Amino acid sequence: MKAEETVEIDLVGKTSIADAMIIASGRSQRHVGSIADKVIQEFKSRGFGNPRVEGLPACDWVLIDAGDILVHIFRPEVRHFYNLEKIWGADRPADQTAHRLAG
Repeated sequence: MKAEETVEIDLVGKTSIADAMIIASGRSQRHVGSIADKVIQEFKSRGFGNPRVEGLPACDWVLIDAGDILVHIFRPEVRHFYNLEKIWGADRPADQTAHRLAG
């Protein structure tokens, strides 16, 4: 579906809500909706059941919760505003502290 700037963030040890978070962008609301529909179909066809979905009517930000995997699909300006990569990425202060203690 030509999602743009796709990033996977490993959440193991950071939270119990999921093991991985995937973040991607679509160029427009229609593109975000198309990507989300394809991801939902793939989860179903691969036996992951029916994921919980939020934001599909507006398609500015669609969250697909498949249990161990969270998928966020944004329009670029919405993605930039919420900046989930910074919140959940490796540069989080807790990660830096854990890295210093381990090293």
